[in-house]
Amino acid sequence: MGSLVASEAVEAREDRFDWFCETVSTDLMPVMLTTPHTADFRAKITDLDLGAVRLSSLACSPVLSRRTSAHIRRGDPEHFQLALVTQGRFTISQRGRDSVVAGGLVLTDTSRPSEGAVAGGQIEAIVLQIPRPALALRPNRVDSLLARNLAADTGPSAILADFLRTLLTHGPRCRPEELRELGSIALDLATACLAQQLGDPGEAPAEARTRETLQRIHRFIENNLGDPGLTPQAIADRHNMSLRALHALFAGQDLTIAARIRESRLERAHADLARGDLSGRPVQVIAARWGFSSATAFSRAFRETYGITPTEHRASSPAAPGQAPEG
Repeated sequence: MGSLVASEAVEAREDRFDWFCETVSTDLMPVMLTTPHTADFRAKITDLDLGAVRLSSLACSPVLSRRTSAHIRRGDPEHFQLALVTQGRFTISQRGRDSVVAGGLVLTDTSRPSEGAVAGGQIEAIVLQIPRPALALRPNRVDSLLARNLAADTGPSAILADFLRTLLTHGPRCRPEELRELGSIALDLATACLAQQLGDPGEAPAEARTRETLQRIHRFIENNLGDPGLTPQAIADRHNMSLRALHALFAGQDLTIAARIRESRLERAHADLARGDLSGRPVQVIAARWGFSSATAFSRAFRETYGITPTEHRASSPAAPGQAPEG
């Protein structure tokens, strides 16, 4: 679900900029911020966890930012940050490149020093935070896009921009599993957008394409665990590959694809059985919720994995009825 914090929550005006600096450095990345508007500083930050990626929105008074090598050593999420500037003008410097962005997209790398400035009026931006390994594009080619003003009014870039705006508006009312699926879509759109900017969508090396395919299949599995028909053959058909190719793709993984499905389903059921708000639901209902069509097979698999039965696990949970919370 989404979270929203605003400077107005800080009662003393003179403390609002300090709050903003601490929030950015803690929740995003360590960075030095300065502003000529300390006395009347205003800001609002929204954060949305999408599983594969995170979406943040930022609205604030004019501010200067500087991220040095010391800041990177102190804390680096190792993300690409793809920002859509929806209001105001933002100046960014990274890798010796300077750009002024207004109404467009700009890509930055948290692992490299950078400087930014918001001059004039308030700025508003939507930021998609993408873990570096999740982006299936050649790293040295992606680096060529850093701190460039990328147009957001045509092709995949325009589709991505519209999707981010809609996601920011309606995402906070979505369920966690829906947000994970939307995060997968956002990552695919961002990859297509950057590939278009590079001018060669097929540029990604074979290992990057393999990694991206695996990530896409993992996301598909997570989003469809409740479907009893989720089988390796169904996954292969959905991704336009043979069953042999699918098994070959998972040959270097810790688990086979069938074991991956089984483990993920058990993890979800294990978590649900410990939830107090689901204590009234029968065990077999929770098992069916995560794709187990046989209550007996579910109980046997659960005990093999966790060493206790589903009923015993529920009874021992801190959230179980009659259990007093510790501490």
